Amino acid sequence: MTPESEALILASASPRRRELIGLLGIPFRIEPSCYEEPSPPRHNVSLPGLVKELAANKALEVAGRMHAAWILGADTLVSLDEGVGAPMGKPVDEEDARRMLALLSGRDHFVYTGLALISPRPAGEPPVAITMAVKTRVWFRELTSDMIEDYVATGEPMDKAGAYGAQGFAAPFIERYDGDYNNVVGLPLCEVGLLLEKCGFDWQKLRRRGLVEQLGSAGR
Repeated sequence: MTPESEALILASASPRRRELIGLLGIPFRIEPSCYEEPSPPRHNVSLPGLVKELAANKALEVAGRMHAAWILGADTLVSLDEGVGAPMGKPVDEEDARRMLALLSGRDHFVYTGLALISPRPAGEPPVAITMAVKTRVWFRELTSDMIEDYVATGEPMDKAGAYGAQGFAAPFIERYDGDYNNVVGLPLCEVGLLLEKCGFDWQKLRRRGLVEQLGSAGR
């Protein structure tokens, strides 16, 4: 079995991650993880450690159903703290979304994404997840109560960590980033490429091969 013969499996149903992984230009398919993510802890935890653990659990659940595959899991959280702190999670209702946005207003916060990659293995061999965590610092402008109310009314905050989507209607709220913008959206592509390379998945060779095949088809 060679790495380049296998399509990458993304263990996520996120449409944003689906779009981003497509930018690698390699074969992939979606296999959403059935891992039941626990409620965010209310006490302080290692934020990089938590996202790596959650990403690994998502990938491991999918790996339990298929062994001859490359599987990528990811998890993203937002926190007012850096390194060690309490994650904000997703809002439970509109009032919770308003609360989160008010906390983010006029200050910086941190977005962490954990990545976990599992390699193909022989049947019966337990899967091993190789993980990494990526951090981006984000600054919000001051938000008025009307801005928060209008944004919550779009419905967009309700399934987002920290109650906002950087790629959506919250984009005008963001003054600047320190780090990878794609990490805030949910999948840091530079680090995905580095993780694939570290584990022996030659994604650049796959992309080159795909481009050659496309050009060959176009010429026929």
